[in-house]
Amino acid sequence: MRDLACILHADLDAFYASVEQRDDPRLRGRPVIVGSGVVLAASYEAKRRGVRTAMSGRAARQLCPDAITVPPRMSAYSEASRAVFEVFRDTTPLVEGVSIDEAFLDVGGLHRIAGTPTEIATRLRIEVQRRVGLPITVGVARTKFLAKVASQVAKPDGLLVVPVEGELAFLHPLPVELLWGVGRVTAEKLRERGIRTVGHVARVGEAALIAILGPGAGRHLDALAHNRDPRPVQTGKRRGSIGAQRAMWRGRHTAEEIDATLMGLVDRVTRRMRSAQRPGRTVTLRLRFDDFTRATRSQTLLRPTLQTETVLAVARRLVDSVRELIETRGLTLVGISVGNLDNRGFEQLALPFSADPALLDGALDSIRDRFGSAAVTRGALLGRDPGLTMPMLPD
Repeated sequence: MRDLACILHADLDAFYASVEQRDDPRLRGRPVIVGSGVVLAASYEAKRRGVRTAMSGRAARQLCPDAITVPPRMSAYSEASRAVFEVFRDTTPLVEGVSIDEAFLDVGGLHRIAGTPTEIATRLRIEVQRRVGLPITVGVARTKFLAKVASQVAKPDGLLVVPVEGELAFLHPLPVELLWGVGRVTAEKLRERGIRTVGHVARVGEAALIAILGPGAGRHLDALAHNRDPRPVQTGKRRGSIGAQRAMWRGRHTAEEIDATLMGLVDRVTRRMRSAQRPGRTVTLRLRFDDFTRATRSQTLLRPTLQTETVLAVARRLVDSVRELIETRGLTLVGISVGNLDNRGFEQLALPFSADPALLDGALDSIRDRFGSAAVTRGALLGRDPGLTMPMLPD
């Protein structure tokens, strides 16, 4: 790892809501919620009232009755993201996109022509505001992990530099939830044993963490608690999986409704896979229930595939494996992703169709490319809301 704090984590603040406030002066300084049925984003004015992403619109309005709800404008968010990434690339050639609203930048080799990392980060924030009109928070540190933590602590619209000599003094008082990989379940396991801060994690030691969380998670958290993170900023890095998800209203859903949602998601995912020419092997189903608990199930195929019907068959089996949970807990979100993506060519899995399914998928893709994504759809999806297509980095 380097001896200089030269990695920047740049993260736009409340991205969708900030774009709406930028484009409509009447929304500035007021609580804004993007999305009505489910909250896609909330301005910091709304967040201070308890509104959170993925919350139901009804719950959000109860917390913040004076909030202004606006429909999402995905094309505007995509355009804003492209403009921000132009600023990133004008700052340094070493840019690793994490999502459409955040990236890591390595500025370690620019001190002779652009100044110190702090000076570069300061100019970056000014340029994003001047050229794109959006607030952005930047964390600066020696590692990617610590730079991201710094940007989280500095939000909103802030800049925080963690000097090398002060890394552990900054990191150790923070709550365990700021460690990558610590979700609600892991945090509860740690807190039950009195481990509440990153410093507690560091003092417990690797062996004890392995006993509590298993070898992978134990070693991972011990390394982060000591700021051991040698990963460089990688340019041109391709995503490890391709996925899509759909929020659903609270309450019970019929098997037909769930299957229609599943078909729409699989159609969307496999079309992106074919467009990127990236077949995959591991199909993962992610569910969120009414009580905010989650379930994840996955299955790995013998060979990579791009076929819609192959992925759909696996996804249906995964849903069947958690049918009882769905019926007892309700369902508020369904997600499908395909991982273990292959860049080297592949063999399609054989399917019992009279026509070649790969040719059929390709023909449907051509029609949609020419006449729009709604030109061809499944009969089971006619009249159903297809949901939003979220803007994202290239596959």
